[in-house]
Amino acid sequence: MRDSHVVSPSSQSQHPSSRRRLVAGGLEFREVKSHRLLYKPAGRRFSTCRDFRPLLHARKISPLACSVPGRFGTPPPDSKHSLRFDRAMAGQSGKTSVHDFTVKDARGNDVDLSIHKGKVLLIVNVASQCGLTNSNYTEMAQLYEKYKNQGLEILAFPCNQFGAQEPGSNEEIQQFACTRFKAEYPVFSKVDVNGDTADPLYKFLKSSKGGLFGDNIKWNFSKFLVDKEGKVVDRYAPTTSPLSIEKDVKKLLGIA
Repeated sequence: MRDSHVVSPSSQSQHPSSRRRLVAGGLEFREVKSHRLLYKPAGRRFSTCRDFRPLLHARKISPLACSVPGRFGTPPPDSKHSLRFDRAMAGQSGKTSVHDFTVKDARGNDVDLSIHKGKVLLIVNVASQCGLTNSNYTEMAQLYEKYKNQGLEILAFPCNQFGAQEPGSNEEIQQFACTRFKAEYPVFSKVDVNGDTADPLYKFLKSSKGGLFGDNIKWNFSKFLVDKEGKVVDRYAPTTSPLSIEKDVKKLLGIA
């Protein structure tokens, strides 16, 4: 990614115990003695190892493990840096499109999102007991019915992180969406969209298109619009109705 670079071991001159460093997503990671990996906000002057916070302890890792995707272990614990960390990792994962991800359907089977290449995607985190449920599910069904044969696909991801308003099982959620709201689009397995346990797809979506007040998903029915190449084009607040973005959908579909 553009703001990531590895500095040679000559950076040891800044501190006798430092080995190498990497700057990514607004954070600086540094490997020190005993294979410890530390981090701090990038740009803050480095004087001693006390300026950094430990990311990995007493674990044998290759030099500067942070330069190898998937070798970080757990993200930095403080919340104000966790989104920067997600953004850095999303950029280094080699995944540059929604089509690069695999998700789980309601039965736990893998679904390769590359099957949607050439389609416009509306990705929504849904809930069954929210004040926005009726209006969003109703309008999503209307939007899908109108444009499904012209290349629109809606991907619904149940999430219970907001007011515990999606407490049911995957089977119960499927029955609710398909029976009450006639959802013909895929409703996937329940996921987390924020925090350390967030689904990798949602980490990518958030890193691609931040929100007005930060990257975190704010509530049920946040929406991401994705073009035919799998690039995230726009993000909409939970209170934005599906029908109100019809003009954006039509533009991506190439409909006059």
